[in-house]
Amino acid sequence: MKQPSHPQRIEPPPGGESVWDYPRPPKIEDDTREIVVTFNGVTIAKTRRVKRVLETSHPPVYYLPPEDILAEVLVPSKRASFCEWKGNARYFYVQVGDTVTEDAAWSYPQPTPSFLSIRDYVAFFAHLMEACFVDGERVQPQPGNFYGGWITRNVTGPFKGEPGTWNW
Repeated sequence: MKQPSHPQRIEPPPGGESVWDYPRPPKIEDDTREIVVTFNGVTIAKTRRVKRVLETSHPPVYYLPPEDILAEVLVPSKRASFCEWKGNARYFYVQVGDTVTEDAAWSYPQPTPSFLSIRDYVAFFAHLMEACFVDGERVQPQPGNFYGGWITRNVTGPFKGEPGTWNW
């Protein structure tokens, strides 16, 4: 079945958010909820000093300050990508013990002027981690394994990344 070119916004729960109310270009918000990332049985990141990037049709992406991440678990990758809003991204493998997952995290070492506040902050692909939590709630990864948004119960879609959504 063909996906509509203009998806129908799902009404969020009281106090919730629809990704269709997020702006384009994206915006950054400070967030003090507790963010926890685990991998291979280890808490590799824990913070209440997060930058949340909100963009139309995408669940929020959480950028964590590098000092709140176990530095030894991030291994620089050769992968790079470009975002029209944030600039050039670099990627990291995540390694705990003998367990490694490739290109599981990314950051912007020299972001565009509008995104300087996320400089060197690190975001994680939830689908490649053991678990990611926002204030104790385990997140669901953004569909499609391309974007890095985290879905919580208070965020509604439909979300870019699902089958048939690439033309949005």
